[in-house]
Amino acid sequence: MPRRTSDAEPDRAAPLLKWAGGKRQLVEVILASLPRKIDTYYEPFVGGGAIFFALAAEGRFRRAVLSDQNRELIETYVAVRDDVDEVLGELSLLPHSEEDYYRIRASAPRKPARRAARMIYLNRTGYNGLYRVNRAGQFNVPFGRYRAPNICDEGRLRSVARALRGVDLRVADFGHVLETARRGDAVYFDPPYVPVSATSRFAEYHHVPFDAAAHARLADVFGALGRRGVAALLSNSDVTLTRELFGGFPLVTLPVRRAINSKADGRGPVSEILVSVRALGPGIGRAPALAEAARAPRRLTAVAGGRR
Repeated sequence: MPRRTSDAEPDRAAPLLKWAGGKRQLVEVILASLPRKIDTYYEPFVGGGAIFFALAAEGRFRRAVLSDQNRELIETYVAVRDDVDEVLGELSLLPHSEEDYYRIRASAPRKPARRAARMIYLNRTGYNGLYRVNRAGQFNVPFGRYRAPNICDEGRLRSVARALRGVDLRVADFGHVLETARRGDAVYFDPPYVPVSATSRFAEYHHVPFDAAAHARLADVFGALGRRGVAALLSNSDVTLTRELFGGFPLVTLPVRRAINSKADGRGPVSEILVSVRALGPGIGRAPALAEAARAPRRLTAVAGGRR
């Protein structure tokens, strides 16, 4: 059985889940592009929540609304927020082996804490920390061959539970959840990325695909937020479609490293855009964490990516 350990600082929450395309590399530049003081912070594609946790640690917002159409993800956050002790207890009972992994993957627990423990376990022990489902909405990531995965990180779960206290968590469409956003609020969008090639289509976070029409609707919502005085920021892949949809807004191109590719030589720097409804500061895109990749922009002309 996994023993309880702690990798997180006791009072500073770090993301609970590994998430493809997570924003840990870009936290500094994204935080610098958001207002210093936020009334209500919205993150409608919350995923691993790296930006939310960083803003929470700095006390940048009064309220927060985190949402996603991935029901299992949101239910996991709700269970951790509402009863972290029970989630820890369930997680500590899950053994780690390839046989156990596939048995747990095939299970469908009814108890909320047990479902959350299953989600965390599969995230920590599945291949590359991926979350992927088939058309029936069934999780289908294979076993990851980790020697000693940190499955039951008690300190991290407790700090996440504290950060989520009082947060509004919803399973909702991004357009619906933002109907109440107003001046003084801020929104960060990290949607499933537009794929850059036919071989980079990793966007199976939900059984309903996020297609070109959804990205166009997202661009409409983005523009409407700006007209209402809401500070909105968006990340996406740097491709023709996103340039067409968001080219009328201030944007910068950022080099990032992605490790989702099954081949090690395909895990190099890729290019993303960061879009804002308001002017971006002159230093945006040159944060220290990006300096090494930014010094070699020519290597980014052959872009690969397309995931969140």
